[in-house]
Amino acid sequence: MNDAEIALSRMTEDDIAGVLEIENVSFKDPWPRSVFERELQNEWSRSIVVKRDGLVAGYLIYWFVADEMHILNVAVNPAMRKTGLAETMLKHLIGEAGKLAVRFITLEVRKGNAAAQNLYKKYGFISAGMRRKYYSDDEDAVIMTLYLSSQGL
Repeated sequence: MNDAEIALSRMTEDDIAGVLEIENVSFKDPWPRSVFERELQNEWSRSIVVKRDGLVAGYLIYWFVADEMHILNVAVNPAMRKTGLAETMLKHLIGEAGKLAVRFITLEVRKGNAAAQNLYKKYGFISAGMRRKYYSDDEDAVIMTLYLSSQGL
């Protein structure tokens, strides 16, 4: 990533404009501002941003409930994809999960999004099922899960 300064932090209201720019070009059915604002208020929700040279370059939103994490939304600015920013956020999340004694991390990913599936597989996620017609355009979602502990399973 050259000599760019990369920083990871909790998302704030000030970050939402940059997040929305990425959201709107990344998804067929983007979340509106109100959803991001609500996630910042939910006690079980965590939202992080990765900034490159002070500008929002990507974000990851997940829920932490009991001993589980569920990734809800993750995206990187299209101009900065394949630079390791998504991996930076994912590694941070996995590290947090380890500190919090999380048993597993799960998410849904579009069946046609091989790049995202390959990234998750690289970090040990496995296909754990399918949600038929999960997305608004009726595309199926692959459920992917990373098991961190066998306790209670």
